[in-house]
Amino acid sequence: MANLNNATRLHPKHLIRHKIEKIKSSDRMRILILRTVGNFLILSSVFMVGRTFYQPIKQEVKYFIEKQAKKEYIVASNKQEEATFKLQKNTQPKGALNTLLNVKPIEILVPEDPDFSVVIPKIGANARIISNVDVSNESAYLDALKKGVGHALGTAFPGEGGHVFLFAHSTDYFWNVGTYNAIFYLLHKLVKEDEIDIFYKGVRYKYRVVDTRIVDPSEVEYLTRKTNREFVTLQTCWPPGTTLKRLLVFAVRVTD
Repeated sequence: MANLNNATRLHPKHLIRHKIEKIKSSDRMRILILRTVGNFLILSSVFMVGRTFYQPIKQEVKYFIEKQAKKEYIVASNKQEEATFKLQKNTQPKGALNTLLNVKPIEILVPEDPDFSVVIPKIGANARIISNVDVSNESAYLDALKKGVGHALGTAFPGEGGHVFLFAHSTDYFWNVGTYNAIFYLLHKLVKEDEIDIFYKGVRYKYRVVDTRIVDPSEVEYLTRKTNREFVTLQTCWPPGTTLKRLLVFAVRVTD
């Protein structure tokens, strides 16, 4: 009986080996869990970065390709004017680079809504404007920005001789940026003398860029800025895909 008990007992060496194997097994499980969590965090980060910056990168690539192909945007006030432009421009040959990149050499921009729209030929921007959006009401302006560009409540309308404040691309959380209108992603391409057209109640109002500025979100005094001539402020988030800063573009009304 004593011999049987001794036989069933683990030898000290076997006991040590058993404990080591148990520890190794536990370490392997811990490493596996940590590796799984780490891979999940990496993939999640890549997904969030991709979702945040997909639209800005897409717009930048499109802009670069069109510039290389020397694409031209022409603004037409209505469908009739668009048809006239098309007849005039269709006779122009398509360049080799345009053919290679599958880019139209000329594109006519007709306002999305003749009652209230903004068209920026340099960057091919064309969107309807949602009027009288309360910038202090988050749910109201986020809803408006899913449909187009927001016109700040309390600011002027084109032709009134005051300050027209328009804004686009804003968000409640950074991972939600892609949900909102991307019409102003290329606003940073604008420089002095670039054209901005606003259509209001069927009338085309033309503005020329005079300045740009990057400010903190807390600098809201630009919303109520006053001058002695009619001007428009365009606002978007900066850098594109984030909500860290605000990019402002200032333009004054001109007459042909």
